[in-house]
Amino acid sequence: VQLQASGGGLVQAGGSLRLSCVASGRTFSSYDMGWFRQAPGKERGFVAAITWSVGFTYYADSVKGRFAISRDNGKNTVYLQMNSLKPEDTAVYYCAAGGKRGSRYLPSSYDYWGQGTLVTVSS
Repeated sequence: VQLQASGGGLVQAGGSLRLSCVASGRTFSSYDMGWFRQAPGKERGFVAAITWSVGFTYYADSVKGRFAISRDNGKNTVYLQMNSLKPEDTAVYYCAAGGKRGSRYLPSSYDYWGQGTLVTVSS
């Protein structure tokens, strides 16, 4: 599976962005999908995940109520709608496929990764 993330950019605090991640290669719909982020000097951390079948969603506490993950299996695409953005949301955002080996909240559980897209939130 190859993943291509896009949609990052510069936004003011309180603004919104929508990230997209397009998958190609093996069957996209059989994978759980996740979004992670990594700020400078910090480890890559969990943001959100969505299961492949029913579409259950999971969120980090820091983004609950502000971010929404969704997927369109017909378009092989997963989205991350980010609202009410804060300066602390500034990071490189990565999409990932897998999530079935161990905890879906850990990067090590994912098999495939996109290249990352930079989100910068100014105060």
